[in-house]
Amino acid sequence: MRARAGERWRARLVRLPPLIWLTAFFLVPFLITLKISLSDAATAMPPYLPVLDWQGGREGWASFLEALDFENYAVLWFDTFYRDAALSSLAYAGTASLVLVLFGTPLAYALARAPARLQTLLVALVVVPFWTSFLVRVYAWIAILKPEGLLNAGLLRLGLIARPLEILNTPAAVLIGLVYAYLPFMVLPLYAVMSRLDGSLREAAADLGAGPVRAFWSVTLPLAAPGIAAGALLCFIPMVGEFVIPDLLGGSDTLMLGRVLWSEFFSNRDWPLASAVAVLLLLIVIGPVLLFRGAGREAAR
Repeated sequence: MRARAGERWRARLVRLPPLIWLTAFFLVPFLITLKISLSDAATAMPPYLPVLDWQGGREGWASFLEALDFENYAVLWFDTFYRDAALSSLAYAGTASLVLVLFGTPLAYALARAPARLQTLLVALVVVPFWTSFLVRVYAWIAILKPEGLLNAGLLRLGLIARPLEILNTPAAVLIGLVYAYLPFMVLPLYAVMSRLDGSLREAAADLGAGPVRAFWSVTLPLAAPGIAAGALLCFIPMVGEFVIPDLLGGSDTLMLGRVLWSEFFSNRDWPLASAVAVLLLLIVIGPVLLFRGAGREAAR
């Protein structure tokens, strides 16, 4: 009995550090953000009301709780601007995730099938962009996509276009930036899954008359589906709240929640409404995570 009790205590101690970490760096900040989202904007420091008076006792708590309201969430619900921003963010993130799956799956498959002596080098080439500042890499795409940039110069020299294409400050530029920035996050989980697949399964498919393409679709792709879902989710979640790429490559007309959040917080100084947008963004992100967990549980049964 004592041994079992000791094992239970050790199991609890193992779970304690992550719980402390999540409480300190997720739950507490979220509760603070949630409280600010229920407040009202004010010309003060901090720029919102009410502020809890810790010395006010029970009356202070009562007046504090009475002053909280859902006005900011009503603004998000009834104002089409914020609804359009949420839908636009989902559209950009969903489209970019689909493109990442289409490009990342064959790339990860090629890495997994490459000779063992080359795999380390090829994986390193996928990771190399992380060695450079994310902001610098996005600015590099401005130099590539602008009318007098490298892309248009190359296409003009090859005679493929008669005049420069207007790519920068368009939705296409935003998608290009998203796909480029998050491609490693799609490839690496897929490579980790595909490199562990049993090669004898492909050999068995070949013995049964399946060609390389048929074997890929019938054997490799279904087995790699969890990695594809994980990679797509790993990319989709941060892309929904992306700010730098739409701001630099999409121009002022690009509408995404990340830009709206920044504008409300820094330009309008409306911390309560910005906090409400942050809570909305979190709710949007939680949905795919719960769906992925549910699908994983169903697959495990």
